[in-house]
Amino acid sequence: MGSGNGTAVTEFVLLGFSGFGPLRGPLFWGVLCIYLVTLLGNSLIILLTLADRALHLPMYFFLRHFSTVEILYTTTVVPRMLADLLASCPTISPASCFTQLYFFALFGIAECCLLTAMAYHRYAAICRPLHYTTLMNQEACVSMAGASYLMGIITGTTHSLFIFTLPFRGANTIHHFLCDILPVLRLASASTFWGEVGNLAVTIAFILTPFLLIVASYACILATILGVTTSQGRRKVFSTCSSHLFVVILFFGTGTVAYMRPWAGSSQDTDQILALFYTVVTPVFNPFVYTLRNKEVTGAMKRLVKRYLWSP
Repeated sequence: MGSGNGTAVTEFVLLGFSGFGPLRGPLFWGVLCIYLVTLLGNSLIILLTLADRALHLPMYFFLRHFSTVEILYTTTVVPRMLADLLASCPTISPASCFTQLYFFALFGIAECCLLTAMAYHRYAAICRPLHYTTLMNQEACVSMAGASYLMGIITGTTHSLFIFTLPFRGANTIHHFLCDILPVLRLASASTFWGEVGNLAVTIAFILTPFLLIVASYACILATILGVTTSQGRRKVFSTCSSHLFVVILFFGTGTVAYMRPWAGSSQDTDQILALFYTVVTPVFNPFVYTLRNKEVTGAMKRLVKRYLWSP
């Protein structure tokens, strides 16, 4: 552990939950339960969309990839968080911190891009039904999913390599429960100007811009819904999109506030609460909003249970 202004840091101390005291135990069990529900729910979505041919559609293609990213995204953060909740002085090596930061950025950016692709899919299905098969053919879907992962890989690689080429001497206390970009940058013993600029550019490009594109898509969808003559048709279209919009607002809302707030005067406790939302709370909603309110998915679930559990 670095001690002294000129000593190179050999490990970081994560102080994310140091002030929780007796609440660390209940928080451990709460986060563990949420994580298990997230894993089981999203794994079920992946299984259903692969096993049931009725769900081999563009909408469920994106949903399957989104569930996969959700599992990987939470697994990058939560197991380490659970271990730190049980540790008296949680530490992490620079190599492990680099790895966590890389995958956290990769899957976070991929999730933002996939949510945008899912919004575009709904726009094409509702606002451009005559061109839907052309806009959402297999090649287009694979290209959008592949671009989502590629953007995540490029961003994660660029940020991680830049940050960990900076010198870290003396200060080694990360006031967070994970190795995120801004908390790690704060510890560098060299100028972090370009790191701050890069973080702002990534936030605008992959958080704010996708959010605005999604809002624009839903504005068009809303205009189309209002043009539907029957209340039943209007209610059906709105129900299809409201679940996605709920996840979008929760995920992008907390992420935008966390990454676009100025450093000066920003509260580290607020940063951690916001991070809990977009790393732990938001992913658990995905299985519920996309299964319990979707008749095609619940129908596929019943067919799967009947086929493998109730068959003679």
